[in-house]
Amino acid sequence: MRILGIDPGTGICGFGVIEVDGRNNVRMITAGVISTPPHTPLADRLLDIYDSLSQIIDECKPDETAVEKLFFNQNITTGITVAEARGVIMLVARQHNLVIAEYTPLQIKQTLTGYGRADKKQMQEMVRIHLNLKEIPKPDDAADALATAITHSLMRKGV
Repeated sequence: MRILGIDPGTGICGFGVIEVDGRNNVRMITAGVISTPPHTPLADRLLDIYDSLSQIIDECKPDETAVEKLFFNQNITTGITVAEARGVIMLVARQHNLVIAEYTPLQIKQTLTGYGRADKKQMQEMVRIHLNLKEIPKPDDAADALATAITHSLMRKGV
């Protein structure tokens, strides 16, 4: 089973694809970010996310998608644009007939570390351990997307 994890954003949207075998071994297929230019109109940025994500799905052929739920406590304007990006992400996933699961940052931290207030370094280290990597995946947004995908793989098997 292949799972596409996504850390939504309009400027930087992280993605990570993992594969889980019948013995629940997990390996990374690919990870990275979709970056859009800062002073580009929002509609163009959303189209870029749509096109890039469609290409990733076509190339990697995931079975399911896990998307981080929106969480913001400071800037409502940023929250709105990220919500618009999430809408595009979910549209692309449904158009490719993918199952969509959503997880809050708290759920992801709790599932990967056992502690809902884990910091970014703890999360990145757990992603490295779960995927048996020599180094922490970079950039941070890609590691966050992989954490979302790993969370989905663990939730599917009832951990």
